[in-house]
Amino acid sequence: MRRLRLLSALLLAPVLSGCFASGGADGTPDDTGDGSRLRIALAFPPAENLSPYGADATILSRLGVTEGLTALDANGAAAPALASSWRRENDRTWRFTLREATFQDGTEVTPAAVAASLTHAIEARPAPAALVGVTLTAQAEGSTEVRVTTKDPDPVLPLRLSSPSLAVLSAAAYADEGRADPVGHATGPFELTKVMGTTAATLDRFADYWGGRAQASGIDVKFVADGTARANALRTGQVDLAEAIPVAQAATLDQGMRRTTATTRTTSLLLNARSGPFKKAGLRAAARQAVDTSVFAKDVYESYADAGTGIYGPAVTWAEGKRTAPTGRARATDADADGTRISLATYDNRPELPEVAQVLKQQLEKAGFRVDLEVREYSRLETDALDGKFDAFVLARNTLVDTGDPVSVLASDYTCDGGYNIAQLCDKDVDKAVANAERVTDTDERQGAVMTAEAEILGTDAVVPLVHQRIITGVGSGVRGALLDPYERTLVGTGTRR
Repeated sequence: MRRLRLLSALLLAPVLSGCFASGGADGTPDDTGDGSRLRIALAFPPAENLSPYGADATILSRLGVTEGLTALDANGAAAPALASSWRRENDRTWRFTLREATFQDGTEVTPAAVAASLTHAIEARPAPAALVGVTLTAQAEGSTEVRVTTKDPDPVLPLRLSSPSLAVLSAAAYADEGRADPVGHATGPFELTKVMGTTAATLDRFADYWGGRAQASGIDVKFVADGTARANALRTGQVDLAEAIPVAQAATLDQGMRRTTATTRTTSLLLNARSGPFKKAGLRAAARQAVDTSVFAKDVYESYADAGTGIYGPAVTWAEGKRTAPTGRARATDADADGTRISLATYDNRPELPEVAQVLKQQLEKAGFRVDLEVREYSRLETDALDGKFDAFVLARNTLVDTGDPVSVLASDYTCDGGYNIAQLCDKDVDKAVANAERVTDTDERQGAVMTAEAEILGTDAVVPLVHQRIITGVGSGVRGALLDPYERTLVGTGTRR
């Protein structure tokens, strides 16, 4: 099988030749005396016109375009970004002191501009995942501070404000009502200068970046959903960085080009608990029992993953020691599964997912289900998935990408008011457990409350964890300073160069 995959990759290489020619916004060549331009292949094209309020937010942060008041450090703690420091005034109010910085359109980063940007995010609909279940206000305080007040005590607000969906943009970004335009209006080391729909984008170095001058003069991005094409482009020198290399293509790359990062991403089977066959808890239990999760890490991911143990995997180092058994599971109704037709969907931007779905289809059909499988590119699938149009969905989800706080993904993905609730789950016990976790201020106790909520969610059988991923990033032999983190928020920065 591996030999066939390698042969397939090599045969496809000529087809891709020339697809990654690059140049600056003004047509300047790839290599200049002012630092070479980086050529990057990303797996996910924009799904929401590069709005910072949804899934596209991580595209902007990974390319070094946007920043928030805070960032996540290597240990998952809040670190300074546009805010140089912060302090808590009381249980509901925090003050953030801004550093001297400039927007890419030349205007200054002022408390008024930051407060206005956060207010736009607060008022966005649907709400950014980082703000699900949270009510807050932002106000300018003097010449250097922003005061953020929450309706209820929020002990992790600095973490929350690190979310890519809460990036700070200049006033001009909101010229079109109801839209936030990051092109030329952000604060990061690289400025978006041109976006070619869902196929490509051009970025130039932002010379006035507060964190210092980027070593690369710019970035040329291609959005390439096909994983084999991304691997081939890296192997043949057409790109310098390629994200999400398929495990099936890893062997085609020199060992030095493969960078493996344990991530907080979990691939799960989500079952529609609101409508269709899986509205019945017994059928969800039957589906869960039909799934043999042991085969995915070893066979599909070729050991570039760990077997699924819960919503949080090994990269969340504290989770296993606090994990409790799922509660309240229904009894499986195997008889009802016999002949029940279900729709199963996933996307091919992460190439392992269609293979995961095929294995799931076989396992579910063996248990008596009749499975209709649908695979699309993510941007053409997201709306239908969020609207509950599928009975089952295979999703790879980074559990800490939205805020760094483990409670946030539970609130957004599994509560009645969650903005990314593909499982369509609405359970009073789950909502209560998540709300309890949100109120806990002590870090250790909060982690315990999170695992209690995880047990409640797993007990509904609306989510079946399959694997915890290790992401393979393709890095060209001459590239230095690529930023690889378990939260998948970063890729390039001021020191990334070739």
